[in-house]
Amino acid sequence: MATNETSTGTRPAREPHPVRGTALKFDLQAEAAALVQEPTWRAHGHNAKTLVKHPDFRVVLIALKAGARVSEHKTDHCVTIHALEGRLRLHVPGYPALELGQGELLALEQTVVHDIEAVADSLFLLSLGWSGNGEAKT
Repeated sequence: MATNETSTGTRPAREPHPVRGTALKFDLQAEAAALVQEPTWRAHGHNAKTLVKHPDFRVVLIALKAGARVSEHKTDHCVTIHALEGRLRLHVPGYPALELGQGELLALEQTVVHDIEAVADSLFLLSLGWSGNGEAKT
């Protein structure tokens, strides 16, 4: 099943791509290069593309300009944040700021409130997994 990412309403429609399948392969450098060429990146300092979307698992490639933030939020599922480029700072209440550099991975349990700040232009993979009891709520 293919989808266009237009969740913000400001992003132009992308060419559909498969988000489900037995084996999906991605060139992350090419995907990242495309993300930072879109008007959403230039105008807002962030952009994202869902690469994989199964009923119980999702992978999203996210690009953030230095100083851009993903505001405080929580999810009902476990998440990992894998820094591919740049430097990220995560704020989790009750913990000192957590910094992630290239090649580092952070795993968060369900319902952990957090925000993400790009210390430098950054690219990361957000993976979400939940039980097969239902679709994601995000």
